Amino acid sequence: MKILLVYPEFPDTFWSFKHALSFIRKKASSPPLGLLTIASMLPAGWEKKLVDMNVQQLRDKDLEWADFVFISAMTVQRESVKKVIRRCIETGVKVVAGGPLFTTEHEEFEGVDHFILNEAEITLEEFLKDLDAGRPGKIYSTDEYADIQKTPPPMWNLTRYKEYTTMAMQYSRGCPFNCDFCNVTALLGHRMRVKTSAQIVTELNMLYESGWRSGIFFVDDNLIGNKKVLKNDLLPALIEWRKDKSGIYFHTEVSINLADDPELMDLMVKAGFNQVFIGIETPDETNLEECSKRQNLNRDMVADVRKIQRAGMQVQGGFIVGFDHDSPATFQHLLEFIQKSGIATAMVGILQAPIGTVLYERMRKADRLIKHISGDNVNGSTNIITRMNIDILKERYRKLIRQIYSPELYYQRVKILLQEYRRKKIKPHINFDKIWRNFIALIRSVFQLGIIGKERKHYWKLFFWTLFNKPGMFPLAITYSIFGFHFRKVSELHVTE
Repeated sequence: MKILLVYPEFPDTFWSFKHALSFIRKKASSPPLGLLTIASMLPAGWEKKLVDMNVQQLRDKDLEWADFVFISAMTVQRESVKKVIRRCIETGVKVVAGGPLFTTEHEEFEGVDHFILNEAEITLEEFLKDLDAGRPGKIYSTDEYADIQKTPPPMWNLTRYKEYTTMAMQYSRGCPFNCDFCNVTALLGHRMRVKTSAQIVTELNMLYESGWRSGIFFVDDNLIGNKKVLKNDLLPALIEWRKDKSGIYFHTEVSINLADDPELMDLMVKAGFNQVFIGIETPDETNLEECSKRQNLNRDMVADVRKIQRAGMQVQGGFIVGFDHDSPATFQHLLEFIQKSGIATAMVGILQAPIGTVLYERMRKADRLIKHISGDNVNGSTNIITRMNIDILKERYRKLIRQIYSPELYYQRVKILLQEYRRKKIKPHINFDKIWRNFIALIRSVFQLGIIGKERKHYWKLFFWTLFNKPGMFPLAITYSIFGFHFRKVSELHVTE
């Protein structure tokens, strides 16, 4: 068999970092971990090729070469998925589809020959057995959860490493919490399933031996969902693994209760974690109650963010407006919280109800659903009939985004971050290609942001303040300046719609 694994294109979104990546001449943030893992699950004798449409073109001859096209995608990739399927139909190649988008919306996609839904460790195996017997079915699904300690390492040799800024790996699946708008537990359950530290070290060694010497994103939806195993197994193993390694650092997603555990924060930093994303959503306790975000209740979340920053990890934050209890004051309170926290990377979206969530069912029963979610958290859309007049909500949302990513307020937050963040040194890796790319990025930032950009006054203020007050963080200051350029570009797409 000849298998073509296709990862559809991402639109220009908050997390695409498209406008920032151009400064360092990279094409995408990270490779498609799911498809690379699927490749390892396929028979060893089959030929496999990967086309990540975010870094390369999908050519007709690629489709003509293949016996099957395996496609995986998230909701935000929906439009690109439809184009890929259409091209496969025109070429006459069979399509096998899986991943979050198809697991929740497979009935929306005509032209797919076989759907491998839910967790592929279970359903792909069933498909392969039927295929070998000459009777493959249309839909393979399961209510069971896979034992990920049997999941093979990704097939990294299919990856074009130089096109990406970050590699990716997964340690756990599931989340112990029950936020009603989140589909993580609907897809992966509440019980935390974890790989062994030996599995993770094997994957890390594969990446390191391939020459990778940069960031690695643990894609877990909540890495600290099982603190006991994390403290006693994974983190000590990572600390030991990194002793003779250079250039490697980690980032991931966690819940705000990380701030309650100084020992855990210390272990994470020693293990190489220097950045975490946290779903903060809103400082309004009534809205937190509404969405069952109870782990965020009864706490000073600005102080919690500061604890994490001072422990040695930068904090990215997710925020939501459009709750039933939102008022005109909500938007100002949220703006003030984001500014005080020093969360430079603040993703703010309007509440959406993904299929399978508690919120989706609640809205369905109340006859308040209007369409599918877009999958883009910051495009100002919603599939809910909101309590607040939708036109007023969208206008206030656009105003909030304009404020958050205005040069003045954004650069203020970066300065607060640099003041609060206690950076821990990572053993550097001398890589002349990376040094050259960073030098080019600096020169481009001086020209794009410091000379022709409307933010030039704020850029130079941060530039010289960092040089004189936090010289060790100067590269980070330039990185965040470039990120701000990307965020403004993306926000401009949406606030003008």
